[in-house]
Amino acid sequence: MARERKFTDEQLFKATKQLIIEDGYETFTFSKLASLLNVSRGSIYKYYENKDELISEFLMYEMNRFLHEFQKLDKSGDFRTQFDSLIDFIFEQSNMNQVLEIIQEIPTNTTKRVADNKNRLNEYHIDMYQQLQGLIDLGRKENVIKNHLPTAVLLGMTFQTIAIPNHFKIPQDQWVASIKEILIHGMLKQD
Repeated sequence: MARERKFTDEQLFKATKQLIIEDGYETFTFSKLASLLNVSRGSIYKYYENKDELISEFLMYEMNRFLHEFQKLDKSGDFRTQFDSLIDFIFEQSNMNQVLEIIQEIPTNTTKRVADNKNRLNEYHIDMYQQLQGLIDLGRKENVIKNHLPTAVLLGMTFQTIAIPNHFKIPQDQWVASIKEILIHGMLKQD
């Protein structure tokens, strides 16, 4: 009879996320993870050949969770209402940007499982951008977005706002409201 697994995927991925956010990809080890989970390294190696397999599986888990929550966003209403909800959602998922940057650090050539996961992650990323392009198209249809601005720039600016450091510890609600205002109205006074 097979021995019962000592941790759930959720526990494993929560601990993985904690270590990646605290230490980064390079210093992530099964030893640190096993210590955090209070299990042996061997119990992790039963399921993952190396850290790249585990981290790519973790990223799949996170991206699925993110896209599932993203799908729940209210897609009714005008552009400004939907955009407002999107910015709130992005800031609620504030460490997702940091987590997704790790995708580029994982070498593709470690195992087939890693290569397959990286391909699926790229597909998820493209799917998310296509859904967001629908929002940009709505803004153009409503004539509130300038037609000459490339969609890729608009989406990149929107998603990169999460990476702006809040060095002066501005309260979160004021911080997010200011970013929304700059994204929607710009920083220049209107005459």
